[in-house]
Amino acid sequence: MDKMIITPCKYIQGPDSIKSLGQYVLPMGNKALVLADSFVTELLGSQLTASFKQAEVSAELTLFNGECSRQEIDRLVHIAQEKKANVIVGVGGGKTLDTAKAVAFYTNNPVTIMPTLASTDAPTSALSVLYTPQGEFEEYLFYPKNPDMVVMDTQIVANAPTRLLVSGMGDALSTYFEARANTRSGKQTMAGGAQTLAAQALAKLCYETLLADGVKAKIACDNNLSSKALENIIEANTLLSGVGFESSGIAAAHAIHNGLTKLEECHHKYHGEKVAFGTLAQLILENAPMEEYTTVLQFCRSVGLPTNLFDLGVSKIDIDQLKLVAEAACAKEDTIHNMPFTVTPELVLSAILTAHQLGLPA
Repeated sequence: MDKMIITPCKYIQGPDSIKSLGQYVLPMGNKALVLADSFVTELLGSQLTASFKQAEVSAELTLFNGECSRQEIDRLVHIAQEKKANVIVGVGGGKTLDTAKAVAFYTNNPVTIMPTLASTDAPTSALSVLYTPQGEFEEYLFYPKNPDMVVMDTQIVANAPTRLLVSGMGDALSTYFEARANTRSGKQTMAGGAQTLAAQALAKLCYETLLADGVKAKIACDNNLSSKALENIIEANTLLSGVGFESSGIAAAHAIHNGLTKLEECHHKYHGEKVAFGTLAQLILENAPMEEYTTVLQFCRSVGLPTNLFDLGVSKIDIDQLKLVAEAACAKEDTIHNMPFTVTPELVLSAILTAHQLGLPA
């Protein structure tokens, strides 16, 4: 199996980069369909319009309705075709960006991704996570290439709620451990080949950056201020985690997240918050050293990530419900089978319950 690494064509990060967005998009197309939800449109619509106008790019701001579902993608594809857009721009959170990637793919257009949050590692990836209109995980949609461009305005991220930055840390936290599992199993990564040394190094650097700068970045974001630590965490959450997971592989942590979407009580929790607990459960599943588990647990507590099922919104421990979570995590097509040993729903249930117990307050 050949080694392979995939990345976005261009990654741009800095304060107030929204002002240059139109200029960056222009080489790709002069008729942009710009997707954003109602909140982002109200918050940034005038700045987006000004940026595209200055660059002489015709921009059609179109509302994203909130769920990255087949139905929403189909609706927006029709609009893009009707408007004869030649470039798609997604501005907002992970589901908006995943939808923009899908619309670009189905209309055969380039795509520019501008996250307003550093809450997931979705922006740089060549995939979208599709959900049902009710919010349950449905499938991964894979693309032949990564986004043409990712633009991170770090001041916009600093102005966003801190919980979203922390959620991004939860998503990024899984990167190294899932990459390590794939190293041990030798399974094909999401890039379509074996791991490169570069991808492994990025995954490890992602984890090291979280431990070094996570708490400091959280404090800066609490005050809506930028800092070197915040800049580092934005890069870790977005670029290091994005390239790291895609070119090094994902495993149990994300599969357990997918299983947790079966619990309605967890639907209000963010992707990264559920992945963080999934990471703790994965460490139990693989019987990682207690010292390593404790380091991850303490990091989660230090930044405010969930460490037990109650933190995720579960009101009481229902074994029958958790069995459904474990069975969903072990679905035939899911990434839990990238672990370097055979995983069963019974083992996942045990790992979830153990992680929950260890993650309860002392």
